[in-house]
Amino acid sequence: MAEEVKKEEKKVDVNKLASTIFKVILGIVFLVLGGWAIISWLEPLKVVFKGCIGLFLILAGLITLAIAKE
Repeated sequence: MAEEVKKEEKKVDVNKLASTIFKVILGIVFLVLGGWAIISWLEPLKVVFKGCIGLFLILAGLITLAIAKE
């Protein structure tokens, strides 16, 4: 009985290890793809960033006013 429990624990550990390795590899793939996307589309990214600055400042101002009102 005790040996069966140990075997089940080992199976769980193997599944957990495989899941962790898969997640790490997937995370690395996403990091590489994200870096490639930034390098490839740097000019359009700059345009989007510049376009968002105004909206971000408006939102920051509204939040600041809401906090100051309290």
